[in-house]
Amino acid sequence: MTTEVRDVLARGELPPLDGEAFEDWVVGQRWFGSKAREVVQLGVLDVVPLRLEAQPLVSILLEARFAPGTHDVYQVPVGFRTAQDGAASDTIAPADGLAVYDALSDPQQALVLLDLMRRDARVETDHAVSAFHWMEGARDPGADAAVRPMGAEQSNSSVVFGDELALKLYRRVEAGINPELELLRFLTEHEFASVPALAGWYEYTGRLMEATLGVMQEFLPGARDGWELALDELGSDPDAFLARVASLGQVTGELHACLGSDPSDPAFAPEEPSTESLGLLTATVDEEIERIFFELPDDDSVAPIAGRGEEVREQLRLLTHAGALGKLIRTHGDYHLGQTMLTTRGWVVLDFEGEPARTLPERRRKRSPLRDVAGMIRSFAYAASASEILRGVRPPEDWEVRAREEFLDAYLDSADPALLPPGRRGVEQLLSVFELEKAVYELRYELNNRPDWMRIPVAGIHRLLEVPAR
Repeated sequence: MTTEVRDVLARGELPPLDGEAFEDWVVGQRWFGSKAREVVQLGVLDVVPLRLEAQPLVSILLEARFAPGTHDVYQVPVGFRTAQDGAASDTIAPADGLAVYDALSDPQQALVLLDLMRRDARVETDHAVSAFHWMEGARDPGADAAVRPMGAEQSNSSVVFGDELALKLYRRVEAGINPELELLRFLTEHEFASVPALAGWYEYTGRLMEATLGVMQEFLPGARDGWELALDELGSDPDAFLARVASLGQVTGELHACLGSDPSDPAFAPEEPSTESLGLLTATVDEEIERIFFELPDDDSVAPIAGRGEEVREQLRLLTHAGALGKLIRTHGDYHLGQTMLTTRGWVVLDFEGEPARTLPERRRKRSPLRDVAGMIRSFAYAASASEILRGVRPPEDWEVRAREEFLDAYLDSADPALLPPGRRGVEQLLSVFELEKAVYELRYELNNRPDWMRIPVAGIHRLLEVPAR
């Protein structure tokens, strides 16, 4: 690596590279989430050198601009190799006699990121700062830890260090603190054991934005994905998974109790819901219902709810007339079986980023904890149907109902009642509204992506419409 190239990187610039090859590589990655939109321009917002000696490591922030005038920002950590090092499958583009490559494919570059965190390093240029942080008492896999990719991911990239830690690098970044960092830090500091403990993180502060770029957390070797476990046991012993559902409900209740336990922290202190916020939610969902029910196909799969959009809207309006609603707290925000793992210490909850379709401020908003509960209950409905669709195994007729009851009973035994509506009846009424909201969201998704799965949200909406208002 020449001194001239290092000087260019030190100034926060890139050596001349093949822009077309670079753009083709970015757009072709699994984590590039805008493949359906035309990229009008792919530009470099900033270049932050994280290491210049030996093999340089640089973090690039890219802005992808689209035809309607919208844009996304992506993080791409890159390294540079010379021609003598030879070509490799991870090469992104040629750059002034060098090859630019994906740094996360190089174990030594991943170890640099780990080392920067362990040292609480601060990397500054004349226009930006990358700050690295380490949690006191965090596990240390050592400087020679084996590094491997975690596996196929959609929106982020993760690498594992030994069997100790995992780094999740956010590919699409937004201005502000990522809710996953906020919640993991809060839960780790409050010694909540049913999450992968936070070990470190790093963030960027520049001229145009401040953003969380990645989090380091405990790795859980041998853990089983909750969704896959449900499908496996529905095919072999449906009652076996039902026996696990109660403990999942207990962990969920304890999670919400912890998240609502610190009134001294403004970001986490429980709040009373306002009439205005509830009215806004109802109005937003009203618009969604009107649009979706207008687009429903003339198909037998949607016959149970066809023409019943106004009934759905009326059920959702119960939200503003449901009496006491409990408190609003920080929640998981995208809670389902795929966000859980069964480990040697019991259930562990993962992925606190929130629903990817929502903006970062929306994902940080305090909500009723029963929205998480509704998400998990709907996940049981999906598991029961997916068992038949994907595995050819029809579960017992009452499996979904029993799973719901086991989960909810255990949840109410462990949750803080001060966060919930008073009494079982109040909980069930508000929960049915959130289930209906979730099923409408699912209907939109399946209508656009998996028409063969539309019957799952249709069945959920139909069931909730048949429940008499109380």
